[in-house]
Amino acid sequence: MRIVIQRVSHASVAIPRNADVSGQIERGLLALIGLQRGDTDQTVQMAVEKLVNLRIFQDEQGKMNRCLLELQKPQALLVPNFTVACVLGKGRRPSFDAAMPPDQAVLLFRSFVEKFAEKNIITKSGVFGAEMQVSLCNDGPVTFILDIESQ
Repeated sequence: MRIVIQRVSHASVAIPRNADVSGQIERGLLALIGLQRGDTDQTVQMAVEKLVNLRIFQDEQGKMNRCLLELQKPQALLVPNFTVACVLGKGRRPSFDAAMPPDQAVLLFRSFVEKFAEKNIITKSGVFGAEMQVSLCNDGPVTFILDIESQ
């Protein structure tokens, strides 16, 4: 699993086909989630624990010393994004061979969203398989890439 994590002051994801906003958050975390072949519920659980406890929010001294769970109103926007799972090896075309097939990935993405919400975090998400437009204001900017090996 590969996740692009951004600390945001606000973010939203919209489905342009029907002009709906699928999810919208204020201060919190935006995660673009690329599920890969071999990912399991255990991989999802490890990723959720890492994300909610990652100390990327500022304390009173301006140091990145707080995690999402320590915010007064923790919020997360989770967006499925198979392109994050690509491999940029030889040549000029990204390889998506490492990406999990959609019929399996949709179930793990739902599990990811459910596990996040169980942490008492206001959790919004994109729509699996839909064309989406993500808007955000990256706070910092603070961006991380998390790779979690399948067990």
